[in-house]
Amino acid sequence: MNRKEFEAVVGEALDRLPLEFAELLSNLSIQVEDRPDARTMADLGLDPRFDTLFGLYTGVPLDERGGWYGNVLPDVIALYRKPLLAECRDRRELIRQIQLTLLHEIGHHFGFSEEEMEAWEHEFMGLDGGGLEPG
Repeated sequence: MNRKEFEAVVGEALDRLPLEFAELLSNLSIQVEDRPDARTMADLGLDPRFDTLFGLYTGVPLDERGGWYGNVLPDVIALYRKPLLAECRDRRELIRQIQLTLLHEIGHHFGFSEEEMEAWEHEFMGLDGGGLEPG
């Protein structure tokens, strides 16, 4: 799948997320990159021979923004195309994995702790009738 087709799938995955997420994604850009670079993997303590990274949030979480926050570049969620494609067997599985990756990274945007994020992610069972449904 080429980059343009992949970006269309990302758009479809975003469209299928619950509407309340769209309303909360202020000053956030979702970007597609082929794969994380070696420095990113090293900074995260990941070994590219054994570890896979589907996405990464960088920015200032909503719960850390104060009066000083303004006139700043958007936060970024990077989605890594090649690892996602390598993991997924078909379009439906790809959409589901993109959604799960986005939910995880959106959790970072909201400022969730890893424990809060794990509980939150378990509320979503995956694709069912075209979108993520609360469990």
